Order: sequence, then C-alpha cells, then structure tokens
Amino acid sequence: MSEYNSDKFNEHQVLEMLEEYIMSTYGKHYSMNKIQSTEFVFDAGHGEGFCLGNIIKYAQRYGKKDGYNRKDLMKVLHYAIIALYVHDYEEKDS
Repeated sequence: MSEYNSDKFNEHQVLEMLEEYIMSTYGKHYSMNKIQSTEFVFDAGHGEGFCLGNIIKYAQRYGKKDGYNRKDLMKVLHYAIIALYVHDYEEKDS
C-alpha cells in the first residue's frame, strides 16, 4: 500500500504564502489612531456577519473583477481565519 501524500495540494506552501499575505495587509488598511476599521465592527458585535459577508463577497467576485484574481481567494481565507477567531472567542464566553 502506498503512503498518502499529505501535502498533495501544497498546503504548507500555501499556508506560508497566506501568512505573508495577511501580514502585508495590516499596513495597507485605513485606520484611525492605529485602530483598524474591522476592530470597530467587532466591538459593535458584528464580527461574525462581517466576516461571512466578506467571504461571500470575495468568493462571488472571484473570476469576475480582475479575472481569476488569486488575491480574492486569499481574502476569503483571511476572513475565514478571522471568523474562526470570532467563533472561538464567542464559544469561550458561552
């Protein structure tokens, strides 16, 4: 029996690229007094909906605006990671 290739889809490489992408985004966003707009949304209690809405937005946009734009997929993954944070934070409080 052959051994299954656990990195068949280059997951490790993609995760490294995703981390680089995420870290690069924080210097690009509009902020007020070093606070990201996203933080205001979260503080207002809308974090989960904001993340899920952005996941849908960028998933639907993929292939349309700017063609098959890899950055749209990176944004989907970034918002999914933030949604996981929201989930874990809310679960902890429950």
